[in-house]
Formats: sequence, C-alpha cells, structure tokens
Amino acid sequence: MSFPPPHRARSRVDVSGEESRAKAVAAATELFALAGYKGTSVAAVAARTGLSQSGLLHHFPSKAALLAAVLEERDRQDGAFLTGSTSPPLGWAAFDALTALVARNSTRPRMVGLFVRLAAEAIEPSHPAHAWVQQHYAGIRTWLGEAVRTGVDRGEFRQDAPVESIVRTTVAVIDGLQQQWLLQPGELSMASEFEAHVSALRARWSSVEVR
Repeated sequence: MSFPPPHRARSRVDVSGEESRAKAVAAATELFALAGYKGTSVAAVAARTGLSQSGLLHHFPSKAALLAAVLEERDRQDGAFLTGSTSPPLGWAAFDALTALVARNSTRPRMVGLFVRLAAEAIEPSHPAHAWVQQHYAGIRTWLGEAVRTGVDRGEFRQDAPVESIVRTTVAVIDGLQQQWLLQPGELSMASEFEAHVSALRARWSSVEVR
C-alpha cells in the first residue's frame, strides 16, 4: 500500500516564483498579442514584468518556452470555460457553448489578438507555435464533428446534416469574425454575428422546427 507524501507548506520563495511566472505569462500574452512572437523580445517581456532578463530566463529558459506557457494558459482558460468540470458539450449544446465563448472573447481583445497574430505567423513550419496551431484546429474539428454526429444520433440534427461542412464553416466564421473585430472593434459584434450563424444552422439542419 502506498501513502501520499506529507503536505509541504509553500515557502515564500515558492509563492514569489509562482507570482513572477504568472506576471511574465501575462506580460508576454500582451506583447505577443500586440507585436506577435517575432516582434517581441525577451528583454521587453522582462521589462514589462519587472524582472531582469536573467531573472526571466530563470523561469523560462527561452522565448519559445515562454510562448508555450502563454499558449498553455490560453488553452486552460478556454477549456475551463467550455467544459468546466464535465465532459465537452455535444449536439447543439456545443454550438451554444461556442456562442458563449465568442461573447466572452468580445471582452478579451488581448486573447483574440494573441490568437489571430500567432495563427498567421505560425503558418510557417519553423514557427514555434506551428504544431500548436495545427493541434488547435484538429482539436476543434474533432470536437465539433463529434458534436454534430452525436446530435444526429440523438435526433437533434437531421440525418443528412453535412458534418464536415458544418464544422469547417463554423470554424471559418469564428476566425473571420475575430479578424474583422480586431480591425473594426466598434463596428462589429462578434457575439451577434456568431449567434446569427448558429441560428442559420439550426434553421437548416435541426430535426425540430425552429421558431
């Protein structure tokens, strides 16, 4: 039989280190969102964080490691919002969850800017976020595909619903709205436009008449 290790109270050094890492991730998120990965230096992140460059590199040994921490935190926040402590929503509930996420992102221009800029840069295979972007799109396509197929099985979607088309169109709408919103933040409502997209999908592919 094994026993859990004894609880060890965190020292001030532990707490200070965690706070410094969190500040660095927040500063890097802001700078990557404004200038992209290539346009952001470790020195700039250190200055924004209030650390020396060597102090920042103590926590993150390279700019690529810092980017990985930023992307991990982004995924953690979005994953927690979409699923909470349960499994990912399926059927039309998945589209309701995405609608809520788009509305939430309307209050987070920094996170939207981070994704749009990094996704554009990371088209290059040599970019450190290239694999992450590929995994991001593969993940959302897999989830939404499962959501639609489950909806068909449950009788929420019509049997002839074109799964791949619905998935790819929905992803394209989200990305396009984010791009336009960054360019015209006062003229475009991402939430309203995405709600209209989901309403159109329901009207076309719901197995129940939409009123």
